[in-house]
Amino acid sequence: MTPELGHIDAVVFDLDGTLIDSAGDIAHALNATLGSIGLQPFELATVQGWIGNGPNALIASALRARGADSDNLALREQLHGRFIEASHAAPFDHGTVYPGVIEALRCLHGQLPMAVVTNKPSPLAQAVVEAAGLQPYLPHVQGADSAAQRKPLPLTLQTTAQALGVPVSRVLMVGDAPPDMLAAQAAGCAAALVSWGYGAHAVPAQLLPWRLDHPRQLTDGLRAAGRLPRATA
Repeated sequence: MTPELGHIDAVVFDLDGTLIDSAGDIAHALNATLGSIGLQPFELATVQGWIGNGPNALIASALRARGADSDNLALREQLHGRFIEASHAAPFDHGTVYPGVIEALRCLHGQLPMAVVTNKPSPLAQAVVEAAGLQPYLPHVQGADSAAQRKPLPLTLQTTAQALGVPVSRVLMVGDAPPDMLAAQAAGCAAALVSWGYGAHAVPAQLLPWRLDHPRQLTDGLRAAGRLPRATA
């Protein structure tokens, strides 16, 4: 069901699983990192199930799955550095932008302010956005550079709304997983769940605000609410 969108003044997107399919890049960097300490790689589908909570959580999940000491903070810090290095070396070599995303961003560009809010560290998130060719539409990229900034906590949504010059209550958060929906709920903003990402199946029914099966539904809904100009023949 399409929510009331007439009050929306800005749109904020998650990155991985929402705008881009980056699971191949993340798996490549993770497996290279694990290989540096002699651990076996994981299949893409396994890594995909761990995406969404940031590199630290990803590495901890991988260590647990291999029976390694996931509570060893020194080891995790070491692996985090190697993962970030590997990710920067190939930020978007195996990824793709989801079908319809560029068209939706073009439609929104110049009409409503937009931003990316992700649990990736900010420098890596910026590198991925640029490598994916999304930077012209999404110049504001907010990553999670501390635990307090990671979704499902609302801080990055709140600070991004402030940077865009709109109240957070007038933001629409578009994401693919529970951290996105929970962050929107905590921040007091509307949310839309995309079905094509990695975590839609894990979102509880009570958090399902608006389900998108194609990016076109986002722009159609905003247009119907008067937040975008009507398409001309």
